[in-house]
Amino acid sequence: MASSFLLVLFISLHTADGFFYSWISRCDFNSTELKDMEFIRSFYFNQDEVVRFSSSVGKFVGYTEWGMKQAEYWNGDASYLAGMKAQKESYCQHNIGIWYSNALTKSAEPYVRLRSVTPSGGSHPSMLVCSVYDFFPKLIRVRWLRDGQEVTSDVTSTDELADGDWYYQVHSHLEYTPRSGEKISCVVEHASLKEPLVTDWDPSMPESDRNKFAIGASGLILGLVLSLAGFIYYKRKSRGRILVPSS
Repeated sequence: MASSFLLVLFISLHTADGFFYSWISRCDFNSTELKDMEFIRSFYFNQDEVVRFSSSVGKFVGYTEWGMKQAEYWNGDASYLAGMKAQKESYCQHNIGIWYSNALTKSAEPYVRLRSVTPSGGSHPSMLVCSVYDFFPKLIRVRWLRDGQEVTSDVTSTDELADGDWYYQVHSHLEYTPRSGEKISCVVEHASLKEPLVTDWDPSMPESDRNKFAIGASGLILGLVLSLAGFIYYKRKSRGRILVPSS
């Protein structure tokens, strides 16, 4: 599925006596093909758009009384109008080609975290959350398998959430009633992956118990290390001690 991007190419600002006048040029596009691009230049007075040129329309359109007069004037200038129409190719196609080769075709592989949570309601006692982080581009598919069969009911997912650094994250929830010996997997399909990324759920121990076990094991290991360090220190001090016979 093609995505639409926005490219801001040039911004001009003018102020006088407290008034604000600006114009913005941008390109909307779905591919590097010229037919899939639109060049738009919008003119603003303060915060209101007053005139716009769109390559799809092929002329200026005014949105205020002054804007309509200005649009009529510019549309009557054949040379200026031809120059605006040419921006689709000279501005959009040129810059979009650079974007595709340097950024938009790059990809980042996602990583997955699968965990169990307590459902707030619903008809099932258990819920799994498959969280997918740090992937690019945005388009991704997350699905669930239960004993090899795709699950389509009791599944809810968030939209792809932008992290603000070109990466995205998404979260898929599966409500279910556990069955003995079953196998549940979260499957992620993305352009950066040569094959689907499959993460299996291990129901042998709840996540809270696994966390407690990990904390306890870490504490035990730390205690053994400290005890060993104390024993070594004691032995070294004993070797350097001079015994004085009692009188």
